[in-house]
Amino acid sequence: MKRIANYPIERSEIAGVPVQRLATEFGGTPVFVYDAAKIVERYNDVKDFGVVRFAQKACPNLAIVKLLRGLGAKVDAVSAGELQRALAAGYAPSEIAYTADIFDEDALELVVGAAWGCVVNVGSPDMIYQLGARLGERARGLGLTLRVNPGFGHGHSRKTNTGGELSKHGVWYGQIHDCVDMATHFGMDVTGLHMHIGSGSDFEHLQSVCDAMESVCLAVGSRIRTISCGGGLPVPYETGGEYIDVSEFTARWHGVVKRLEESFGHAVTLEIEPGRYLVAESGSLITQIRSIKKQHETLFYLVDAGFTHLVRPMAYGSYHPISLARNPSNTTVADGEVDAVVGGPLCESGDVFTQEEGGFVVTRRLPKANVGDYLVLEVAGAYGAAMSSNYNSKFLAPEVLIESGVPRLIRRKQSFEHMIANEIF
Repeated sequence: MKRIANYPIERSEIAGVPVQRLATEFGGTPVFVYDAAKIVERYNDVKDFGVVRFAQKACPNLAIVKLLRGLGAKVDAVSAGELQRALAAGYAPSEIAYTADIFDEDALELVVGAAWGCVVNVGSPDMIYQLGARLGERARGLGLTLRVNPGFGHGHSRKTNTGGELSKHGVWYGQIHDCVDMATHFGMDVTGLHMHIGSGSDFEHLQSVCDAMESVCLAVGSRIRTISCGGGLPVPYETGGEYIDVSEFTARWHGVVKRLEESFGHAVTLEIEPGRYLVAESGSLITQIRSIKKQHETLFYLVDAGFTHLVRPMAYGSYHPISLARNPSNTTVADGEVDAVVGGPLCESGDVFTQEEGGFVVTRRLPKANVGDYLVLEVAGAYGAAMSSNYNSKFLAPEVLIESGVPRLIRRKQSFEHMIANEIF
């Protein structure tokens, strides 16, 4: 039976905690709120796939990373900062994969030093040369994995497509043997392959990775002991959207592993690298309506969150469900529904949460509201807080994690002093 998403347009609580309390107790609005139970639920969906490696770039708060570590997930890091976050959250280097298309100096220093023993998943031939040259004799016996660009890609937006000849990501599939030879020159070996074609891919494109991975593995040969299908598992952002059939996806990949094991004569470890799938639905961004006004015939709900807090609508034209949470202190309740544009406070025309790809502003059917009521931007746990900025000198929002009905602060609201701490005048 297909699972269908259903998002309300009005709510009073999140994970059993009143929206009003969440909006006022932890530094005010805007505020990100995460439901730990939803993260556990989504982890349980994929835990039988193989090794589950959390792509922490989706939501790198240490409390979230540590929560997933406690569930049994390993972790992926794409920068020196993420390597340090993983170590700070308690991960051993052997539980971390560093995946990138380059080594900057900070990341290379960590990989050969404090994070020595992590999986190095290289996305360009130069990374192999730079690692081998830095390690010298220490390189001998080191196993690497290659992120392979299979020649195609797909994502929820052209900007999240990570495959094909116009994508910067991964080693082009025709260059794999050259990379194996370079690794061998330094005494290293390519023992694993990784493919990630994009974030928010559909099932058809995700299935096509199975065939591509199997073909590449057979071409490289029995040195391969680990394969990773990357991430990109989609979640529905609109009511009526279908959830991916994870069991069917799992079965297809287990079939690939079985055939490879029969061909190679040894076990092959299967990994998956979800980010969005694990955390997107857990997260909500609570924001307060500060003004309601009309521009000719267009009604605007103007809120105190902007694209500095949730950039996905502006960057990708992404849709987020929006629900109204009434402020109990308002003495009157507006009945009925209206078509409204939801915009933020920033000095940018693109600071609108109800827009489509290409920057086209659209209205959303929402309950009638009063100034002081709250809007909840739903399915905001992935690439929400993670992509926040200080544009317009806006402070980063606090983050709250709800576990067993108890909310706790996991990131304080940024202060002015913290925002300017590294500036010199």
